[in-house]
Amino acid sequence: MAPEPRLQIALDTFDLASALGPLQKAAPHVDVIECGTILVLAEGFHAVRAVRALFPDKEILADVRIAEAGSKIARMAFEAGASLVSCVAGASMATIAQVCAVAAEFDGEVQVELADEWYDADRARAWRRAGVQHVIVKRSRDREAAGDLSWKPEDLGRIDELAGMGFTVTITGGVTPADLPTFAGHPVGIVIAGRSIVAAADPAAAAAELKRAIGEVWP
Repeated sequence: MAPEPRLQIALDTFDLASALGPLQKAAPHVDVIECGTILVLAEGFHAVRAVRALFPDKEILADVRIAEAGSKIARMAFEAGASLVSCVAGASMATIAQVCAVAAEFDGEVQVELADEWYDADRARAWRRAGVQHVIVKRSRDREAAGDLSWKPEDLGRIDELAGMGFTVTITGGVTPADLPTFAGHPVGIVIAGRSIVAAADPAAAAAELKRAIGEVWP
């Protein structure tokens, strides 16, 4: 039986105030806090510093999607208080290696975000050898907007394959409690929820419901 995944809240608002309100309500129910790409672009690494100051004991992902200048961007993220940083799957292995080297200095971790057109098992194994610990399997925001709300068999197969390589596999893409039974029995390590918590009328209740649903699917 796969262990229970952690719950990650994704903060992808356009300003810090809009992120912190829902976060402070939902925080008791979440395990990882993501300073999302949109938030970091809007607020810079000040957002990471602010979240770290409020939640010194939580894991924080700086979702900066590093594509190059790996060592410089990774260092800024970890110095701001991040526990994890993200890279795009199309980044060169030289960039990935730089990010992993800086992460090791800070006792941090590295995540690669996959896209449908950027998956190759041999490349994934190279990431793992370089020191990448996490990968994201996603239903992209743009795919959702186009009306494709399904999770495909190849998504589930990819989760199994990547977990077998030793990665912690994260799922994201408008995830709600209703989506979770699709992944029953699959080795998901982290479930990301953004809008379903942040935009909820009661973020604490929304996060608690997701946490409850996770516990039911992965008892």
